[in-house]
Order: sequence, then structure tokens, then C-alpha cells
Amino acid sequence: MTAPTAASNSTPLERDARLVNAREHKIAPGEIAIGVIVGRTSEFFDFFVYAIASVLVFPALVFPYVDPVTGTLYSFALFSLAFIARPFGTLIFMWVDRNYGRGVKLTIALFLLGGSTMAIALLPSYNQVGTLSAVLLGLFRFGQGIALGGAWDGLPSLLSLNAPRERRGWYAMIPQLGAPLGLLVASGLFAYFLAILSPEDFLSWGWRYPFFVVLAINVVALFARLRLVATPEFQRLFESRELQPSPAFATLFQEWRTILLGAFAPLASFALFHLVTVFPLSWVTLYSREEPVRFLLIEAAGTIVCVLAILASGLIADRVGRRAVLGVSAVLIGAYSGFAPQLLDAGGFGETIYMMVGFALLGLAFGQSSGVTNGSFPPQHRYTGAAIVANSAWLIGAGFAPLVALFLASRFGLWSVGAYLLSGAVCTLAALAINKEWARKSE
Repeated sequence: MTAPTAASNSTPLERDARLVNAREHKIAPGEIAIGVIVGRTSEFFDFFVYAIASVLVFPALVFPYVDPVTGTLYSFALFSLAFIARPFGTLIFMWVDRNYGRGVKLTIALFLLGGSTMAIALLPSYNQVGTLSAVLLGLFRFGQGIALGGAWDGLPSLLSLNAPRERRGWYAMIPQLGAPLGLLVASGLFAYFLAILSPEDFLSWGWRYPFFVVLAINVVALFARLRLVATPEFQRLFESRELQPSPAFATLFQEWRTILLGAFAPLASFALFHLVTVFPLSWVTLYSREEPVRFLLIEAAGTIVCVLAILASGLIADRVGRRAVLGVSAVLIGAYSGFAPQLLDAGGFGETIYMMVGFALLGLAFGQSSGVTNGSFPPQHRYTGAAIVANSAWLIGAGFAPLVALFLASRFGLWSVGAYLLSGAVCTLAALAINKEWARKSE
């Protein structure tokens, strides 16, 4: 009984978006892909702006009373709050979705995301307000997580359902392009301000500018997504329950097996995600004399490698299958974990090899990691189940990765980071094997 209510409550907003944006009220899969990329790029831009600031800004601005390593660990602890908050955001915004519609939900969520990020741009320092600075930072970071939970729009599912069967792998990788593109913009902005400003000016005001950019990007992303949720195709899938939110706890209790496997299947790629994007920046900044600008530029170059690898993953998956791509990439990540982290102590050349190889493996694995088990959900639970899987996978695989990696490396050495990454690869292979066995038994 909730679906008609939701549809009617959000009709004016969604009807206007359709009339303004949708030519002949039809949108092709290619246009869905563009909307998905824009939306995911905006989310990951928010994500990486905070992540980079956690290394370059917050230890000095918010935690100047401890040593740099401890300050960075504190920053990474606050970084994890968004992943803890995401499930709560999903619960809150699924209720909004059911009662007021997807257009209303997305509008609130994206403005909350942009507002929380802009609030960080106005954050007072420890020298101004004491420990209240850390409290405010944690509060704003929690707000980002709530908003990210609400920003789940089902568009990757819409894209997958509209994709030709023989090109499912290609369309599955499209939402993943948002991660390297968001990192490219964030690292480029920080590198620019670090290059043109003195350290004092950068810590005073330069770091704040990327956070202000977020609101404008989120507004663009909002209209790109509203255009798609307003389409007849989306409404048809909503009414047929393919993209209709179901009660979260009921979905969790009934589909716990699929959710559990879905959370662990991409663990290798999600662990590697932060071990080539966030952790190495912290290690190089803390333990080498290298300027952050140079490493940010290496990171930006790595995003290009990642984009190419993600594209390649789509082509390969359509030939050999998504499960095979995930399995082989997990094995390669396991091999990479045995030697690569030590390269961060091997100077500029070693750092470059670590980053380029890491981004190539990340692209192959991450490109097919989204919703690999979502097809196992029945239609009535697919939308909510996919959201729970995404939240769980990010929390388990990525939320604490920078914190754990830096703690292990600072206490035991870089080899321990390799062991941590290897554990993620093992979990992925185990989840894929169990899922295959269960699928065989159900045939």
C-alpha cells in the first residue's frame, strides 16, 4: 500500500524533472550511464576530499596536541564514522522513499551531503575552540555518512536491468568509474593549492576551497539523477517492485545469506581501494621527506590507469563472466600483497610501481565488484537488499582500512599491510566459492 502513496507524493517534482529533461519521456541505457557516472563521481569527490584532508590537514588543524602519526590515526578514526553512519542513513531514507518518493529522498540526501561537507570547510581549529573542533568534525562526518546512505538511488540496478544480457559486465562497471574520476578531481585540487600556497596559507584557508566546490557538484548530480528517477522506465520497475524499497529488517532477516556473501565477495577490491588511495599518502607524508604534491600527482596519474582497467574489466567480464574476473583479480591482489607494500619505502620509483600496479588491479577488481550477488535477490527485495549489501561491503572492507593499515604499518612494518590485504583476497575467494556452491544446490 505504500507504493502508490510514495508515487503520488513525489509526482509534481518527478513530473517536472521528466518534462524538463527527458526527450519524448524516454531515456536510453547510455543516458542512464551518464547519470550514474555523474552521481557516483559527486559522491566519491566528497569522499576523497575528506580522505585527503584527513592526512594533510586535520592532524595539524584538529589534533596538534599529539604527534603526527597519532593525529593521523585520530583523523582516520573519524573518517570511519561515515561508514558506521551509512546503515542508519539507509533506514531513515528508505522510510522517506516509501512515504514521499525517490525524488524527495534524493534531494534531501544530496543537500545533506553537500551541507555536511561545506560545514567542514568552516571548521574551527583546535587553537580556536579546543576539543570542540574534533567533536564538530566527527558530527559533520557522521552527517556525510547518513547522507551517503540516503543517496542510494537504485540507478545501477536500473542500468543493469536495461542492459543487453551479453553486455552486463560492461554496464556493471559503469557506476565504478565515479571512484577514480572523483579522486582525480580531489587530488588535482589539493595538489594545485599545495603548489601555489605557502604551508601557512594552505592550512589557514587553502584546504577549505575543495569542500566549498562540493555543493555545486552535488546540485548538478541531483538534477542528473532526478532526470532518471522521473522516467517511465523507473516508474515501471518501481511499480513492479524491481526498484521498490522493502522494509530493511525484513529484507535482512529473509535474505541474510545473499547479503553476507555480497558483503564479502568484493572485500579484496574494497580493501585495496584504500590501500592505494588513502593509506600510501599518509605513509609517504609521515615517513618520507617527499612533498605531498608529487605523490598527489602520482595518484592522479594512477586514476587514469584505474579508469582504463575498469573499462577493461567490463570487456573481459562479458567474455569470461563477472565471477571469473573477481576470482582472478583476488588471486592477483593476493600476490600483490606479498611484495608491493614494501615498495613504499623504496623511494620515488618504488612508490610509482606500487601505485600504478595497485590502481591497475583495483580497476579490474573494483570494476566488477558492485552487486555481484544482487541478481540472487527476489524482485521485491532487490532494491533494499542491494543497498544493505553496499553499506555492509564498504563498512567491512573499506571503512577501517586506512586506520588499520597505518596502525599496523607504524607498529609492525609495511609487511603487515600486505597480510591485511591478503586476508581480504582470501575472503573474496571464499565468498565466491560458497556462492557458487549454493547456486549449484539451488539449481
